[in-house]
Amino acid sequence: MLEEGSQPLPGDLVTPEEAIKDPYILEFLNLKDEYSESDLEDALIHRLEDFLLELGNDFTFVGRQRRLRLDESWFRVDLLFFHRRLRCLVIIDLKLGELTHADVGQMHMYCNYARAHWTLPDENPPVGLILCARAKSALARYALDGLPNKIMAAQYQTVLPDVRLLEAELERTRRELETRRITRSGDVEG
Repeated sequence: MLEEGSQPLPGDLVTPEEAIKDPYILEFLNLKDEYSESDLEDALIHRLEDFLLELGNDFTFVGRQRRLRLDESWFRVDLLFFHRRLRCLVIIDLKLGELTHADVGQMHMYCNYARAHWTLPDENPPVGLILCARAKSALARYALDGLPNKIMAAQYQTVLPDVRLLEAELERTRRELETRRITRSGDVEG
């Protein structure tokens, strides 16, 4: 019975695209207009419970500033989480500005290293999340497409969006959930 219960059911499976949302609203950090990456990281760690709620279900905190050494160079991963349903490490790199192809290359390196040195045998390959203030869609699409590692970019905002934008997003989400419900009920009946 224990062996059978340890096997995931089809409904338990989740994709990185479903687990990682975009954008993240980090207004609870109370950051001023100008701040550094270390200020952002410190604020996220100080408000870790709120950040975990914003990330979504199944994220667990592993560490910050996790060091790795390649040849003679040292690097640090900003934040490291584990996602229970994805069964993988989630590496978060914080960026103040726009996403660049260099950010994607750095995250690719982090994911390769994490897969070789930090991932346990029963875990899935790590997922990289570049959390940036601005993610240009064309640059993100071309820089992230076709990589062997699952790397995603998501935008963060340190203030709540305009009420009209929130209302529009709620309506879009309501329609999406309604469509899923109709599709699922059609699958069950058919």
